[in-house]
Amino acid sequence: MSSESHILLGQTLSYAADPFAVPLEDAIRFERRGAVVLCDGKILEVGPADTVTRPGGARTTDYGDGLIMAGFIDAHLHYPQTGIIASWGKRLIDWLNSYTFPEEARLIDSDYAKEVAKRYFDLALANGTTTSLSYATIHPTSVDAYFEEAQSRGLRALAGKTCMDRNAPENLRDTAKSAYDDSKALLEKWHGVDRLSYVITPRFSPTSTPEQLSALGALWGEHPECLMQTHISEQHEEIAWVKELFPKARDYLDTYEAHGLLREGAVFGHAIHLTEREEARIKDVGAGLVHCPTSNTFIGSGIFETARMKADGQKVGLATDTGGGSSFSMLRTMAAAYELSQLKGHALHPAQLLWLATCGSAQVLHLEDRIGNLRAGMEADLVVLDLGSTPAISQRSQRARDIWEAIFPTIMMGDDRATKAVWTAGKPVS
Repeated sequence: MSSESHILLGQTLSYAADPFAVPLEDAIRFERRGAVVLCDGKILEVGPADTVTRPGGARTTDYGDGLIMAGFIDAHLHYPQTGIIASWGKRLIDWLNSYTFPEEARLIDSDYAKEVAKRYFDLALANGTTTSLSYATIHPTSVDAYFEEAQSRGLRALAGKTCMDRNAPENLRDTAKSAYDDSKALLEKWHGVDRLSYVITPRFSPTSTPEQLSALGALWGEHPECLMQTHISEQHEEIAWVKELFPKARDYLDTYEAHGLLREGAVFGHAIHLTEREEARIKDVGAGLVHCPTSNTFIGSGIFETARMKADGQKVGLATDTGGGSSFSMLRTMAAAYELSQLKGHALHPAQLLWLATCGSAQVLHLEDRIGNLRAGMEADLVVLDLGSTPAISQRSQRARDIWEAIFPTIMMGDDRATKAVWTAGKPVS
């Protein structure tokens, strides 16, 4: 047995099935006193502390009542916007022009891009996020900075060069050809290296000409092993703009489908105001939707109907949408998802919220066989949550009648103080 073996003790939570699809008792595996055995970056065994196999020479870390679970997966964010998070008072298009584009222009400087990438990963890990899918900027330097920082920390990370050839400042526009060429070069440089994945990334239809969308669709056709990420139907003004720019398109989704950008492996952020046809088509091809609740409230976009989407069979993940989203915390993101769902008459269960932030996001990113669950054979990316991290949370969790009442106050009121420990690839993050 490897000298890299570790045993983590605490409360353990894993999933046997999707809690949106089966009764809770069939979906959850919870141990009040559990153990997770790690070896060579993988989970070797999960079970009751008194029955798991304990490798000789393994080091043991006892987290007491800490809740050990899969690390959070942030399935849609913009790491270049780290510095402008929580900027006041704008809708989507104004937000882009006032805050986003000026900041993204700065990442042409590789030193600045590296500084922002380091800051982003520091904040993400502090909040228990172990995998991130990010948009970079149009600059290859921004992609390199993100992947280099993730690689240095042994993280599983995904990103792509953001492509825009219209309706953006001149210093943030590329062309159909350069978008293809740069994306291809970055894909060949980074995809599949260590734990990194390149994702083809048109920002959204309003900032790409049909020629650019077709070029990126062609690239995706040449590299079907990659994912493709973009935005769709975030705000009504945006949808009206798309209709003006693409008068022959049946709807917003058709602006992607017509250019080879709709199939399994597509990751659509927001998707709040989809038509019936769009929902049916996305489900039919098996593409994924990513719910960004703190962003949707902060920028005033609308309410993504999580419970209905899941009941209809859509793949749904969860994300902070940094920096349109107002928090780096996936706990705060879960709380916002709960609150928005309440406005639609559905009280999402704590098990469902945690599933969205782990298994759900992993499924959307086609990584459910590697990350997102506490299960033998999975990569050992874990978070340990302190369920009494503040006086307010502690006094409520002490009254809990079951594990869910103990967990829910941390979902609703928790922040980085709830992150007791983080492990990535089987190693503790200092």
